Amino acid sequence: MTDTQDATYSGPERVFSGIQPTGNLHLGNYLGALKKFVDLQEEGWDCVYCVVDLHAITQPQDVWGGPALIASHTRQIASAYLAAGIDPKKSIVYAQSAVPAHVELAWIFNCVARMGWVERMTQFKDKAGKDAERASVGLFTYPVLQAADILAYKATHVPVGEDQKQHLELSRDIADRFNRDYDAPGFFPLPEPLIKGPGARIMSLKDGTKKMSKSDPSDLSRINLVDDADLISKKIKKAKTDVLGDMPSDTEGLEGRPEVENLVGIYSAITGDSVEAVLKQYGGQGFGVFKPALADAMVAHLAPITARYREILADPAEIDRVLADGAARADAIAAPIMHEVRELVGFWRA
Repeated sequence: MTDTQDATYSGPERVFSGIQPTGNLHLGNYLGALKKFVDLQEEGWDCVYCVVDLHAITQPQDVWGGPALIASHTRQIASAYLAAGIDPKKSIVYAQSAVPAHVELAWIFNCVARMGWVERMTQFKDKAGKDAERASVGLFTYPVLQAADILAYKATHVPVGEDQKQHLELSRDIADRFNRDYDAPGFFPLPEPLIKGPGARIMSLKDGTKKMSKSDPSDLSRINLVDDADLISKKIKKAKTDVLGDMPSDTEGLEGRPEVENLVGIYSAITGDSVEAVLKQYGGQGFGVFKPALADAMVAHLAPITARYREILADPAEIDRVLADGAARADAIAAPIMHEVRELVGFWRA
């Protein structure tokens, strides 16, 4: 495994990330991804943000909604990007399938990557479960497509959660192997992870050991971005805590209390206060005090985003305009890179 950035790469620094269009987004998506995307944009990074619809179809159609819904779900994710604060004039927002470089580079990388590398990817085992032999080949190789997504733009940094670090390591290995196989040192960068600040991993409101997920059968396990104030308050009120009683006063008191740690982390991410400051403020008090405060902070933060999200969704023509413009700008970056890739690989050109 490579573990250092290729010192010979001298191109511009660029951030790439994406979200699958497989249904409504929740608080975990917002705090773990969207809010960080906006922060990176405002810090001045060159950002490319994708709706990864090619990844969506690696799963059975009942997961991603089928052909009748995928375009609609793509617009939903794009709307959430914009509502969260991503500015399409500062960042590129587009649908993955609209830029041919993703698929072409994925095939080339399929011929660079090694079976043993992909077989080690734990998320395939998690998603395929006991039916691995019935899973699509696309589900098995989608980490290779992820590498192509990133490297089609020579992205140097990727905002990821802890559960995606293994896939980013694969991207680094593929980039390094391509550079060596085709005698092109520094052609592709070795992308670095960006894991910063609170909210990188938001857990279920019903089980602090499981990640918040839209696939959880209980709607009480998550805060959806479309939830109104009353529903948010209800879900926070019903959120699981534990039988140990009051809020701890320091971080040591969070050990062995995953549900409490999750709620404190959410409050910290929403308000910008440190975990230590939250515990100092509410330590020794009951959850009857903390939970309403958390609900109020969440409603105050999310209400404008939810309102903007619904407003944007009501104008699909404008969403399509943003996606089309983003696809053209993304292709303008990727197309010259792919021209160089074809030359390095040696493909015939008239």
